[in-house]
Amino acid sequence: MASVNMADVKRLRELTAAGMMDCKKALEEAEGDFDRAVEILRLKGAKDVGKREARTASNGLIALKQDGDSLAALLELNCETDFVAKGERFQELAARVVEHVLATKPADVASLLESSFDGKTVKEHLDEANAALGEKIEVRRFAVLEGGFVAAYMHKTDPQLPPQVGVLVQLDKPNPEVAKDIAQHAAAMAPKYLTPESVPAEVIEKERALFEEMTREEGKPEAAIPKIVEGRVNGWYKDFTLLQQAFVKDNKKSVGKYAEENGVEVLAFVRFKVGQA
Repeated sequence: MASVNMADVKRLRELTAAGMMDCKKALEEAEGDFDRAVEILRLKGAKDVGKREARTASNGLIALKQDGDSLAALLELNCETDFVAKGERFQELAARVVEHVLATKPADVASLLESSFDGKTVKEHLDEANAALGEKIEVRRFAVLEGGFVAAYMHKTDPQLPPQVGVLVQLDKPNPEVAKDIAQHAAAMAPKYLTPESVPAEVIEKERALFEEMTREEGKPEAAIPKIVEGRVNGWYKDFTLLQQAFVKDNKKSVGKYAEENGVEVLAFVRFKVGQA
C-alpha cells in the first residue's frame, strides 16, 4: 500500500469537506493519486446520498436575500442535525441557493432543483453537500415577494443556530416601522393566511364540519347550531388570519386596523419556520 502524504490528506479534505479518515483511505486506495482519490470520495458520497434519501431532514435554517425595498426571497433549507445547520458550508449553500432563487424566480421546488448556477444544477449542489456533510440536505420551500414595499424579519430561536423563523411582509407603500411591527407579529403569532377570503374553501369546509360536530356533541339546540358554528368559524379567522389577529403590541385592535391607522395596506406575507407547515 502506498504511503500517504498528510499534506495531500489535508488538501483533499479542504477540497471535498470529507472526513480526515475518509480522505486518508481514499488516498490509500488510489495509491497516492490525488485526482483518483477525489473521484473515489465523490463516488462514495453519491452512494451514501442514495442511502440517506429515506432519512428525515427536520433541522436547518431560513435564508433571506433582498434586493432593495421591493424584492426579497426566503428559503427553507433542511438538514438532519443542528450541528450541520450551524456549519459554514451549509449556511454558505443556503445563501447561494436563495440568491439564485431571487435572481431566477423559479415556479416551484422541482423547477428550482433543475435550474443551474456555477455550472451545476441546484440538485447537484445539494448532492455534493449531502456527500460532504454526511446528511440529507434538501430544499423544502421558498417564496419571492416583489413590488410595493417588502420588509423582512429573521428570528433565531437559539443564539447558537442560524435563523429558524423568517417573515416577509409586503405593503402597498413604504413604512419600515409598520412593516417591521407586522413582520415581528407574524413571527410570534404564526398566522396561516392573510385574510378570511384567502383561506382555501376546503380548509374552511373542514373546520366548519369539525365545529358542527363539536357543537352537536355538546348537545346544543338544533336551531342554534348554524349560528354557533358561524361564531366559531369567525373565531378561527381571528386566530389564523394575519389581518384579523389581535395585534401583539396592542391587543385591543387587529393587525388590519393597525395597518389602516397607519395608512398602509398589507398586500401579502410569508412566514417560514424550520420543520413546521
